[in-house]
Amino acid sequence: MSPTLILIIAVVVIVLFVWTTYNSLATGKVRIKEALSGIDVQLKRRVDLVPNLIETVKGYSKHEKDLLENVTKARASLMNATETSEKAKSDNMLSSALKSLIAISESYPDLKASKNFLELQEELSDIEAKIAYARQFYNSNVASYNETLAKFPGSTVGNMFGYKSEEFFEAKSSERESVKVKF
Repeated sequence: MSPTLILIIAVVVIVLFVWTTYNSLATGKVRIKEALSGIDVQLKRRVDLVPNLIETVKGYSKHEKDLLENVTKARASLMNATETSEKAKSDNMLSSALKSLIAISESYPDLKASKNFLELQEELSDIEAKIAYARQFYNSNVASYNETLAKFPGSTVGNMFGYKSEEFFEAKSSERESVKVKF
């Protein structure tokens, strides 16, 4: 074989190598965006449900004003969040506030028996399960992408094209604690 042919083959192999690695990273980025969009859809569903839940509880719990205000503030914070870390923090605040709100229903037998409240609670439970799945899907995509980016050749190609590792959607350690409700 001539040196020119060997050089051409080497260049083609390197180009194919960079091309496939770049495409792998680009695919990972798209999957992460899709997964984050799935989280956003479920968070939006929950945010839309919260006013109905608050109105239902308001009729039964006039003196629980602070808790209802906390739920409203957490909802507003989630609606205004733009960064993944802000969304995760706001989501955790809203989850905590909603757990407290649901726990309050134990003190109001009429509320617990309300068909409207039970339907809202069931829908909220369904949304929470979907949010958990969407977070897991997002984090799996982030893990796969970050792993590709951390290993050779992904690290080299990623640095050449400006790819950066992504953040996981996770709760802070203080936000993982159980909600304590006092009456």
